Amino acid sequence: MPEAPLVVARPQPSADLLNAVQALGAGFEGQVGISVRDIDENWVVDWQGDTPRPQQSVSKLWVAIGVMDAVDQGRLSLADPVTVTRADLTVFHQPIRTLVGKTGYRTTVGDLLRGAMSRSDNTANDVLLWRIGGPVAVNRMLKDKGVAGVRFGPGERQLQARTAGLAWRPEWAGGWGFLQARAAMPYAARDKALRRYLDAPLDGASANGVTLGLSLLAQGRLLSDRSTASLLTLMRASKTGPLRLKSGLRPGWTLAHKTGTGQDLGKLSTGYNDVGLLVAPDGHRYALAVMIASTRQPIPARMRLMGDVTRAVIAAASR
Repeated sequence: MPEAPLVVARPQPSADLLNAVQALGAGFEGQVGISVRDIDENWVVDWQGDTPRPQQSVSKLWVAIGVMDAVDQGRLSLADPVTVTRADLTVFHQPIRTLVGKTGYRTTVGDLLRGAMSRSDNTANDVLLWRIGGPVAVNRMLKDKGVAGVRFGPGERQLQARTAGLAWRPEWAGGWGFLQARAAMPYAARDKALRRYLDAPLDGASANGVTLGLSLLAQGRLLSDRSTASLLTLMRASKTGPLRLKSGLRPGWTLAHKTGTGQDLGKLSTGYNDVGLLVAPDGHRYALAVMIASTRQPIPARMRLMGDVTRAVIAAASR
């Protein structure tokens, strides 16, 4: 009589982690997606992880991958010179703004990438975006590389203007004109535009889609080994969001991450995110994404949710 075929049980997440993620998602007052993906054992735990939500500056990760992909293909070098002009300036957080004089600011692709990823500089990111072919090129790259569930938006200026219910004007470069125009809008018009954005975000990505992309990155399936290592080094050096996912770290654990923060209207906050690669002391890897589409909860409550997700993963791994 032939022997029965050997059935090998696939690794599964612990019940403790499943319960913790469900409790955190259900207990948060707001629209949130949570995804925890074990990169080495290939399982996923999520809370509403397939719903598209605003990425905001999380999308800088895809631009960075596009830049490093161009470097891998020899189409670009991190040492390539770039002159950033005042016409390149965007809105909101852009530390490079103070460096851009009448004749512009001379820098390099590598320095712009560092500013975009470690300081979340909007202008640095947009300059790189158009250097690699714009949103169409980034979306094509995501599709070609199998990063399902992620859509790249129209670029910082168009995204923020349309979120506020405005059409971008070139003379707004730098941000002050945009802020004045937004402040002059009736509350009802802004509210309508913001809700339209939340219903169908131009830069929408699911939490599961983001952790898939992070997993592919960590596995070396998006970039060369050298480019992967360089990008993860920048993500570990990020200065933004130290009290988001990072707040749940324990000694020996590391996080390479990218934050995102959207516009507020009254007490409603949108696009408050943190995503990253969590690595245990023994090298075991997890991709995490906490994407708060909208909430009226204060910042400490949002940060606590993110830290609690990290803490839940570490606690489950430590049992």
